[in-house]
Amino acid sequence: MAILDLLRRNRHERTGFELYVTAVAAARSPGFYETLGVPDTLDGRFDMVGLHVCLLIRHLRRRPAPGPALAQAVFDAMFHDMDVNLREMGVSDLSVGKRVKAMWEAFHGRASVYEAALADPDPERLVEALARNVWRGGPADGAAQLANVTRAQDAALAAQPIEALAAGRARYRPLEELLT
Repeated sequence: MAILDLLRRNRHERTGFELYVTAVAAARSPGFYETLGVPDTLDGRFDMVGLHVCLLIRHLRRRPAPGPALAQAVFDAMFHDMDVNLREMGVSDLSVGKRVKAMWEAFHGRASVYEAALADPDPERLVEALARNVWRGGPADGAAQLANVTRAQDAALAAQPIEALAAGRARYRPLEELLT
């Protein structure tokens, strides 16, 4: 059984990476930083990547096969990328594991909070969660707009057929379109 799981995961590895790259591209939109005031720091960029990946995984997990396997492949791609990026930034081999673990825990915590906030009928819950996690107690003037963007991206991903996602094609709406 373990060998079959390994083979199945490897079959989705490339697609998971393609989906992850799409999420990263959406998260890098300058409007997050220039218009919404998301901190243009390593933490701020991690938060935007994490938010986009969280939304993607949320929808993949809910789909029929291969959705859950793709969700895991996207997660694996994200944390492999984080490991590589930390090493490229010169973080020592001995501390990379600890940092990746801290990032993993942060991602899981945020994903749980965002999932609950998206399900909550009170729209302020998502605004508060984003303000707390993305701006970390600083001025969060763009939190309400980011919550609107998040809900729009969540709906866009929900409307995409599993066949497109299984082929590595996820579409996020252009941020510029959502800010007008």
